[in-house]
This record gives sequence, C-alpha cells and structure tokens, in this order.
Amino acid sequence: MVESTARLRQIRITPQKARRVVDLVRGKNAQEALAILKFAPQAAAEPVFKLVASAIANARVKADAENLRLNEDELVIARAYVDEGTTLKRFRPRAQGRAFRINKRTSHITVVLQTADELQVTKKGAK
Repeated sequence: MVESTARLRQIRITPQKARRVVDLVRGKNAQEALAILKFAPQAAAEPVFKLVASAIANARVKADAENLRLNEDELVIARAYVDEGTTLKRFRPRAQGRAFRINKRTSHITVVLQTADELQVTKKGAK
C-alpha cells in the first residue's frame, strides 16, 4: 500500500558507472538489495546503499503518517534509474600551449519502493 521515493542528486559518479550498480538491484526485495550492495566492490555501491536505506525509512514514515502497517520485508524496488546531472568542465594544460578539456560528470539517482501487492496491481493496470 505504500510507495516511497528517495533521490540523490549531483553525486560525483559518472552515470555509466552508477547504472552498473543500480542494475544489480532493480526489481529485487529491498532487504536483499541492501545485502547485495553491502558487498558490491563498485564505488557507487555505497551511495546507492544509503539511498535504498533512505527509501525504506521514507516508507516507514509514510506508513506511520497514514496509520498503515508496514512489513519492511515486503518492500520491492519497483523503479530505480540514473539520470545524467551537470558536467563540471575542467581544463588541463597540454603540450605546445594547448588546453585539454576534462569532463567531470555527475549523476541523479532515483529509487522507488513499493509493497509487493501494490507492485502487482500496477503491473496489471499497465497491461
């Protein structure tokens, strides 16, 4: 019955590297996703771990506000995606007085959790 969202904006990880980590946990149970992220070797795993934990906490707060019973083991990552953020442009000196541009990319990561029964209702409605 509960849908919660957590967003992380302007994180200094390239979207391509962040997508590798987000693809590991998309569609998984939230507790299982935390276990996967805890031991993933990628650098983006730590911020995504914190983001999923934040989404679980958001679901808990939302359920309390609506006087609903929430079993955190039933939460599933319904949607998780990475968008490209702003690119910081830096310059590096090169040979013969030239300048070489370095792009420092940022990402916006979004995680949406839903309870398992709500996820099935939305899938039926999409067909």
